[in-house]
Amino acid sequence: MIDATLIFVTAVFAVAGFTKGVIGLGLPTISMALLALVMPPVHAAAVLLLPSLITNVWQMVAGRALSAVSRRLWPMLIAICFGTWAGLGLMADETERFGLALLGVALVLYSVAGLAAFRLTLPRTWEPLFSPLVGAITGLITAATGVFVIPAVPYLQAIGLEKEELVQALGLSFTVSTVALAFNVALQGGLNLSAAIETVAALALACVGMWIGQRVRHRMSPGTFREWFFAALLLLGLYLMAKSML
Repeated sequence: MIDATLIFVTAVFAVAGFTKGVIGLGLPTISMALLALVMPPVHAAAVLLLPSLITNVWQMVAGRALSAVSRRLWPMLIAICFGTWAGLGLMADETERFGLALLGVALVLYSVAGLAAFRLTLPRTWEPLFSPLVGAITGLITAATGVFVIPAVPYLQAIGLEKEELVQALGLSFTVSTVALAFNVALQGGLNLSAAIETVAALALACVGMWIGQRVRHRMSPGTFREWFFAALLLLGLYLMAKSML
C-alpha cells in the first residue's frame, strides 16, 4: 500500500525545489509550512535538512561569485550559527505559530514594497554593523521556525548584489543556516531512521524540481526575475500568516 504521507512529502518538495530553482529560495519556507500539516515541526525540520543542504550547496557553487560573497558575508554567516544555537528549544508548537505569523507579516511587507519598486539600499560602509545583526536575528528565527528567509533575504538584496550573485549568496547563507539548524534538530532528538525514506524521496524530488526551475530562471530577464521573486515572497508570506491563524 502506498503511503499517503510519503506522496504528500514528495509533492511538497517537488514544488519547493522548483520554486528554489526559479528564484533562489522558498524550499524551507514552503516545505516547513506544508509538512507541519502532517507532522510535528521538529520531524518536518529533520526531513528538510538533507534536501535543503544538497540543493543549497548546489545553488552556492553554481556560479563564479562564491569567493567574493564569502569574504563579504562572513560576519553574517557566523552570527547565523550563534543565533540559531542560542534559539535551541524554540521550535515548539506555540513558539512556532507566533514565529510563523511574524515571518509572514515581514515577508508580505517586504514583497509589497518590492513589487511597488521601493528598493532598500544599504551603504557598504554600514555592512560591518548590520551584517552580524542580521545574521543573529535570522538565526533566532531559523531556530524557532526552520525558515531562514528574514531578514537575510532583504539584507542581501539591499547590499546591491546582481541577479546571479544574489542567488549564489542566498545559497551560501541557506547552507550555513541548514548546518546550524541540523545541530538543533539533533539535540532535540529529531534525527532518526524513521525519517530516512521520506528524506531520500524529498531529496530526489527537490533536485528534479530545482533543475527544472533553474532552466526557467536562466531564460528570465532581470526585470521578470524581480517580479517573480517578490510575487513568490508575497504568496509565501500570506500563506504563513493564514497558517499561523488557523
